[in-house]
Amino acid sequence: MMINLKFVILLFLLVVLVLGVAYVYLNPLPRFKEGFCDSVTERFVNKHFKSRDSHLVATDGLQYQQPSITHGRPDIVSVTPWLAPIVWEGTFNPVLLDSVYQKKNISIAVTVFAVGKYIMFMKDFLETAEQHFFVGFRVHVHVFTDRPNEVPKVKMADGRKLSVHSVPNSKRWQEISARRMEMIQKLIEEKLKGDVDYIFCLDVDSKFHGRWGTESLGELVAVIHPGYYRDHRGRFPYERRSASRAYMAPDEGDFYYCGGAFGGLLKEVHQLAQTCRKNFEDDAKEGIEAAWQEESHLNRYMWINKPSKVLSPEYLWQDFKPRNPEILIIRFSGVVKNYNDIRPN
Repeated sequence: MMINLKFVILLFLLVVLVLGVAYVYLNPLPRFKEGFCDSVTERFVNKHFKSRDSHLVATDGLQYQQPSITHGRPDIVSVTPWLAPIVWEGTFNPVLLDSVYQKKNISIAVTVFAVGKYIMFMKDFLETAEQHFFVGFRVHVHVFTDRPNEVPKVKMADGRKLSVHSVPNSKRWQEISARRMEMIQKLIEEKLKGDVDYIFCLDVDSKFHGRWGTESLGELVAVIHPGYYRDHRGRFPYERRSASRAYMAPDEGDFYYCGGAFGGLLKEVHQLAQTCRKNFEDDAKEGIEAAWQEESHLNRYMWINKPSKVLSPEYLWQDFKPRNPEILIIRFSGVVKNYNDIRPN
């Protein structure tokens, strides 16, 4: 009788165990309905399980054209060998993307340097940014200049603002260029942490001509230089002296990236700026200045630390260049200027 009782108890426990395992596999986790999680749970999930980009929630009922995986633009490549998107006109749906990121209530910081005579470009930059750059989103423009009283007053939409940071001038434009990484690093550490999701660092001597929006968001974002994207990498103007920390061998490099436009998540751009600054300063201690200052160091950094999103030359064209057939739209472009008139040396 005792043996039968033990057998029944053992069988009962085995059945309970099997049912429990079956329940776990069939119902792995409670499914949270949209908006069900409280703010504490949501913050925990965001911190430990996903980045700002990893969970994209579309608006229920949103109508847009059906995407295709067999029809697209035949004249361009839209993905890198490491599977990062290359953003061209016709490769994204702006309505869908905006609806996704409006739910996130993201904020974007912009840095722009207007030192010396470069202040003359500030008005066009700000006015065209209001028309085309992340329209409808929270944007905070940070202007670094030695002429704070000459920063133009431009009317900005609700949720958009401008801050001016005074910086010293220099007798060499190369030094002004090189100091940008240091200033970007300090701005993130001292003013932006906890308040901003993304940051873009842009050249002031440029204007917006078309949409630059949520399609450009990513963890680390690079822009392909318009002057070299058709060239073999052996012709890229990388730093070729092996003594420099920006050195790139002749058989190295993916694309040549612009120093005048890059961005991404705050933590990623901080790491980029901190690394490039240190490498530049370490080079300087040994009497070395990379061929194109911070742009050379940026290209070295992004050769090792692959960007998660790459923007086509639409995102920083050059006004003096005729538009190539694959450039269906120019979104942002460097204006024509005489460097002898605006640079200190």
